[in-house]
Amino acid sequence: MKKKLAIAALCLSMAAGSLTACGGSSTVATQAPAAQETPAAGGEAAASGEVKEITEAIAESPIVLTSVGQSADVNVVQTLMKKCEIETDLNSTVTADDLGNYKTLVLAIGGSSKGLGAAGVDENQELDRVKGVIAKAQEQGMTIIALHIGGSARRGTLSDKFIPDALAASDAAIIVSEGDSDGLMKGIVTENGIPTAFIDNQVGAVEPLKTIFGK
Repeated sequence: MKKKLAIAALCLSMAAGSLTACGGSSTVATQAPAAQETPAAGGEAAASGEVKEITEAIAESPIVLTSVGQSADVNVVQTLMKKCEIETDLNSTVTADDLGNYKTLVLAIGGSSKGLGAAGVDENQELDRVKGVIAKAQEQGMTIIALHIGGSARRGTLSDKFIPDALAASDAAIIVSEGDSDGLMKGIVTENGIPTAFIDNQVGAVEPLKTIFGK
């Protein structure tokens, strides 16, 4: 009888040891992994909506002004430049080969079907010309200033084709706020970190132009 009891006690002791070992193994297997920090998405920073201000002179003469879309806005920009006493050569259809020794390229953005017709080009030919001019200007290290001063009248299917490339390539921009009710242009300048002045009207472009050109 004593022998049987001893054997039973030994079996119980072995079983308990086995359960303890299994319990330890189970604890390790079911341990939750350490929580990891999720990095903030880069898009959240880009979508902060903060627009860099125009605070210093970045452009110099000689300057060439051209149209992006062949609207009459290019003439308005020339008038604003004169008001600032900034000498500018206006060439609405300038090409990459015409840039020569210019230091600054000013882009007046705004599409006009009538203007395109008068220039003898369609919207795709105009876009190709502008892309070529921008590429050459960047290659030569020119400063690019973009203005969209036509408001909502220079938005829509035609004008909107010319906005992204010209605005994204700029080193500074001036935009009449009323023409950006959908935030298209604000999104481009914030994403690319472009110093920009959002103004109430066309005359409001005078002060930022003076800052950009050190007047």
